[in-house]
Amino acid sequence: MKINLSINKKPHTLEVPSDMPLLWAIRDIVGLTGTKFGCGVSQCGACSVLIDGNLVKSCSIPASFAVGKEIFTIEGTSKTLEFLREAWNEGNVPQCGYCQSGQLMAATSLLDQINNPSDEEIDIAMSNNICRCGTYTRIKKAIHKAAALKNTSV
Repeated sequence: MKINLSINKKPHTLEVPSDMPLLWAIRDIVGLTGTKFGCGVSQCGACSVLIDGNLVKSCSIPASFAVGKEIFTIEGTSKTLEFLREAWNEGNVPQCGYCQSGQLMAATSLLDQINNPSDEEIDIAMSNNICRCGTYTRIKKAIHKAAALKNTSV
């Protein structure tokens, strides 16, 4: 099946099986390997991307679902993601780093919707992303820092 996808504002025409998960289209066909395969059953969040601004787990939806929509991955650029990357680095958030692309996508989605999230809002927004290293406290601090950076730049 031939499909057209827009990934990080760049068009891609792909020849893929109709049921190929979006994750594999992004990683194996397009070559954007920042989005990770974790559990494969939509539980860990390592494969999280944004589709039309909504957080989705790309391992559990077919690539054809994203036709006509804008896919945003960790390789993309946005002001929100820039602030998060800065805060992530300053806060020394990652340990192994494997979950971080999914964590950053979830945090981007959160900060694009809520300018100054509370701890509870962060906990809810990030609850579908698992960090095996347990850097949740650093993640929360980094999200608060990124929110402050974003709010002062406006």
